[in-house]
Amino acid sequence: MRVWLPTLPLVAMLTACNMAPDKSDTSGETQAERPAAPAPDPFAAHDPRPGEPLAPGQADDKPRPIMQMQVVLDRLGFTPGVIDGAEGLSTRNAIAGFQEAHDLDVTGKIDDATTAALKTWANIPATRVVTIPADFAAGPFAPTPPKPEDQAKLPALAYQSLDEKLAERFHTTVAVLRTLNPQPGARPAPPLPPGVSEDARSTFRAGQQIRVPNVGHDRTDAARVNDAAWLGTLRMLGVSTDQPEADRIVVSKSKGTLKAFDKQGKLVAMYTATMGSRHDPLPLGTWKVNGLARNPDFVYNPRLFWDVSDDKQKLHLPPGPNGPVGVAWIDLSKEHYGIHGTPEPATIGRAESHGCVRLTNWDVARLAQMVHPGTQVLFEA
Repeated sequence: MRVWLPTLPLVAMLTACNMAPDKSDTSGETQAERPAAPAPDPFAAHDPRPGEPLAPGQADDKPRPIMQMQVVLDRLGFTPGVIDGAEGLSTRNAIAGFQEAHDLDVTGKIDDATTAALKTWANIPATRVVTIPADFAAGPFAPTPPKPEDQAKLPALAYQSLDEKLAERFHTTVAVLRTLNPQPGARPAPPLPPGVSEDARSTFRAGQQIRVPNVGHDRTDAARVNDAAWLGTLRMLGVSTDQPEADRIVVSKSKGTLKAFDKQGKLVAMYTATMGSRHDPLPLGTWKVNGLARNPDFVYNPRLFWDVSDDKQKLHLPPGPNGPVGVAWIDLSKEHYGIHGTPEPATIGRAESHGCVRLTNWDVARLAQMVHPGTQVLFEA
């Protein structure tokens, strides 16, 4: 499926959900200059075919059965949020999505039938070892200030450290990467400034070999994307340009999930999502996709936040994966509402939002390639 870029200005305004694109022109679509084919991704997965044995050196250094299952489900589009080797809510949701798509009893648990269905991918290890390329490690990196007025002074809300960038590339957290790669004998790190996240600390370096979650379905094809910056974002997040087309999206408030169905009504993807709060409830009903902003800028309007003083100044926030809506905004026909990414993937399914539907950056990057203007979106209780 060729990815087209809607004519949607990449400036979002904070509204009831605290984010919404400037919809001054969403009537048509345009093609930007097609990017040149990039060099092969050194991080891309190299998998054995179903039933083939692993090549020497590809096996895990120790069994990680939950992480292995998460890796497989993530590759199939039923993502567990962050891959952490823990069987939490997001993993149970991913299992339930796989079961529904394969006409199994939907329990959210690993039963005999589900185990048998997953055996096709039993030769996919939970982790693999990669070498950090110098260009990937080059940055720029900068701590994300907690205050919007300080964020507005930055050229971009980029990754805070190489560690955080690696974590997003392999759909996990900085803590998991550090657990997979212990550094015995390392000196205690100095304290960070007040308000600066631990994710801003870099412990990895260019040329280092590290063990990472074995995420796959991560190859990009420049011929499918007409926006060089977006192609770079997909590569940075380990998200393939080859995604199914979604005809209908269903967001369930009670289950905390977003499902994507194709034209035949088959479930092709399911993600755990954060949606709404008691102050900004999810607007139940049937809506549609109006347009899409990739790598968007934002206008921060304090008057539209119930928990921020109206005396604060309106600000323009730069783009970046650590921006308030992450790497993409999917604009909906319900005014001021959309589906977007997040700078804090570990909070998905565990925290409230200001009304909109929030996904990890890698999941919203997938979804942004699956929908188009007119795609139906149902918000249900």
